[in-house]
Amino acid sequence: MHSPERIGRYRLRQRLGSGAFATVWLAHDDELDALVAVKVLADNWSHRLDVRERFLSEARLLRRAGSSRVVQVWDIGELDDGRPYFVMEYADGGTLTDLCAGGPPPVSEALELTALAARGAAALHEAGIVHRDIKPANLLLRTAPDGGRRLLLADLGLAKSLAQASALTLAAGSAGYQPPEQAEPGAGIDERADVYSLGAVGYELLTGTVPGPPGRAVPPSRLRPGLDPRVDQAVLRALEPDRERRWPSARAFADELDRLAAAPGRPGWSGAVRGGRAVLAVAAALALVAAGSVAALVLHRPAGGSDAARVRDASGRIAVEVPAGWDRELRGSGWDPRVLGLSGGREPGLVVADDLSRWPDLGEPVNGVFVGVGAGDLTGRVDALTHSGCRGADRHAFTGPGWRGTVRVWSGCAGGGSVTESALRPPDGAHGPQVYVQVRQHGDPDATDGILRSLRVT
Repeated sequence: MHSPERIGRYRLRQRLGSGAFATVWLAHDDELDALVAVKVLADNWSHRLDVRERFLSEARLLRRAGSSRVVQVWDIGELDDGRPYFVMEYADGGTLTDLCAGGPPPVSEALELTALAARGAAALHEAGIVHRDIKPANLLLRTAPDGGRRLLLADLGLAKSLAQASALTLAAGSAGYQPPEQAEPGAGIDERADVYSLGAVGYELLTGTVPGPPGRAVPPSRLRPGLDPRVDQAVLRALEPDRERRWPSARAFADELDRLAAAPGRPGWSGAVRGGRAVLAVAAALALVAAGSVAALVLHRPAGGSDAARVRDASGRIAVEVPAGWDRELRGSGWDPRVLGLSGGREPGLVVADDLSRWPDLGEPVNGVFVGVGAGDLTGRVDALTHSGCRGADRHAFTGPGWRGTVRVWSGCAGGGSVTESALRPPDGAHGPQVYVQVRQHGDPDATDGILRSLRVT
């Protein structure tokens, strides 16, 4: 379909994003000389009165919130074909998802951003609204007139009035941020559902990974060693599966986060230097891969046996063989090498394991492999990695049919397993991609050599 040039008086510049029900455009208001965001109902849903009403309800709820912490609606209208649209303030700083693409921010910044998000949710709750889908992609950053940043809560497509939410019967929310009471139909919810989602946002900002299923999240300090125990307590209380044990309100959670961020000797992390984050950098890299859905995907098993499985990433560029049983879950949507201090944006990457929910915690037994394409001083970055929960690293050279490079092995990790980190490049060293490989395994025999020899990257 040909893209429109104008919507009402708003001159369109570019598409900002599309979802199942709507498209958001960056536009210019020529009369006010201002950039705005225009959200338009998708044409394939224009005939559905229930979807149309839900779309308009989002605009009404945003207007009803009337808070500087929530995206403001400035205008509403209808296209010639009858589709509604509404006009919002434009957040020029992107989303929290964008902010964290290069790895988790400093601890104090993560706490402050989570507190701001919680205060945005509190503003909704005070207006009698529960959001039901708080996540980094729905938290926007806007440059303030003084050059500072404002955090705005957006996308109220699943929001409901608290009066309605108390009797909700349909499941809603996004995996990883969804409280247990929203996962099953039939349970009413209140503002503590948003508190759980805020806890998941804070967890991701601190560690670079989404928490596990309700009740299975490991303390953030296991993924970011040196984190103050009070931060663990605050975030894990927000993530309590039993809502009676959570923070009673988003405002109470925000108050605690502000206290922690402002406390003398701010809760920090002893290795919080961007580009050398060790374990945390690896966890963040895997979290980026985890943005894709989980799939038990086996593309090939060698004939005559079931001792290996060959898997590929979503781009089809990476293929690797892993021992049978390691292939139960695969995420292959890519990673960002900047989490290791390398250059570039999203590159091909995959993680395959027998239980991906255990992967971020070295104290959990798990068997699996992470592979990511990178560029720059990959060997130097791998040499800088440390795993404090394991015994010292053995370092040796690897030479195989398609690769050469450095392999480092940590054994005796807290869960009884081992971690192998590898930086590989083609034998000629001049052409072709560099590859970062992490192998986690629990038990014998060591499968690393066979995995590295089977690796193919195009």
